[in-house]
Order: sequence, then C-alpha cells, then structure tokens
Amino acid sequence: MANGKADLIQMFLDIVAETGSEYCLIGGLAVNAYVEPVVSLDVDVVVAVDDLRSISEIAQRRGLKVTRFEHSVNLLSPYSDLRIQLQTDPRYQRFIAGSSQRQVLGYAMKVTALGDLLQGKVWAYLDETRRRSKRQKDLADILRLIEAYPELRLQLPPRLQEELE
Repeated sequence: MANGKADLIQMFLDIVAETGSEYCLIGGLAVNAYVEPVVSLDVDVVVAVDDLRSISEIAQRRGLKVTRFEHSVNLLSPYSDLRIQLQTDPRYQRFIAGSSQRQVLGYAMKVTALGDLLQGKVWAYLDETRRRSKRQKDLADILRLIEAYPELRLQLPPRLQEELE
C-alpha cells in the first residue's frame, strides 16, 4: 500500500506493541473504520503523551525519519508514501480511553470511538489556520459519518449544522 516497499503501518503497530504504548487512530483512516473507505496517505494517530519519546526513538532506530511540528510528530519512511502523524494536541489524549479494536484496511488497530472521531473532525474543520483543502477533506469526512450515522448530526455545533443545511 502507498508505494509498497515497506509496510509503514505494520512498522508503527510493532513499535507501539514493543513500547506497550496506548494509542488510537483518529483521522481519515479512522473514518474508514466506520464507513466505506477512502484512500489517504496520512495515518493520524494519538499516542499516550508519556510514550511519544520512546516511540520516536525506536522509529528512528528502525530507519524512519522523525520530524517534529507544532502539533504533531511525523514518522516517514523512504520506502512508503504514507505518513504516520502522531497528534500532540492534548485535547485528543482522552480519545485513547474510549478506543476499541477495529479492522482498518486489513489491519487490526485501535480506533477512537465514533463520537470522539466526529469531535476531532469538527475541531479540524473549524480550525481556520489549517489549509482550506485539508478543511474541506475534514468536512467531507464529517458528511460521510453523519450520512452513515444520522444521529451524530445532533452532536455538531449549531454553526456547522446550519452550514450543512
């Protein structure tokens, strides 16, 4: 998948298993756990804040490039087009506790709860500092979720509910 010379997702899952780290999938791939999959090159994950350093160190030892940004740590492989993006925004830490094992593109992964996933997508969409194209993808993910789970619409902020009508 995504250039196929290295299985970056499996490498990441091996690292979190080795470190005993708590984590959960939170981005577009997490949406794929609940609705018809759409391809994304970003694997958005939140890991327990105390495990971030050990995950980064092991990733580097395994040949991954570790790049730190204001709100994330990215793990990249020269052998894959995928990007593992470890979210460092503290709001996402609580998502780990409610996560559960689900199948995502053939991988057994911990995925955030449906309501938390929607909340994360709403935060991302409403963040006007993000690129417009990214925000539009978040809006599309929100729409995919509420089409499959109409009851979630009530969890949207009034401003967003109005936008969608």
